[in-house]
Amino acid sequence: MDFLPQASQIRRGTVRLNRRLRQERGDSGLSANQLGVLGHLHRHGDATPGEVAAGERQRPQSLTRVFAELEADGLIARRPDTGDRRQSVLTLTPSGREALERDMAERDAWLAGALGTLGETEREVLRLAAVLMERLAEAETANGG
Repeated sequence: MDFLPQASQIRRGTVRLNRRLRQERGDSGLSANQLGVLGHLHRHGDATPGEVAAGERQRPQSLTRVFAELEADGLIARRPDTGDRRQSVLTLTPSGREALERDMAERDAWLAGALGTLGETEREVLRLAAVLMERLAEAETANGG
């Protein structure tokens, strides 16, 4: 079965909504990578830099500067791993949680207003679609994605 037309339509809608949500962010000054790291730690708890990078589908070296910036700003803390002293473990600090929650609240407020323009059935369809998109984001496909 050819899913390309559906895939294209879903991708376009997702990209446009994501772009709009980025526009609705305040002036937090956090980059997409910084938000990704904070969000990962918020969802999954303490993690090594390698675990965060894998969860964000990036190489650890790509996030080295991001980790350093977040630590310097007091948004994450780093401590040695008790099991492997060569590793460090990253923790979301209370300030990091507040920064992330502020950023999410700004976008959620815009989205809540936009959802108010839809009917109840449409909102429920989107809620279900969000669950499915979460599953798709974690999916491993035959072509390695």
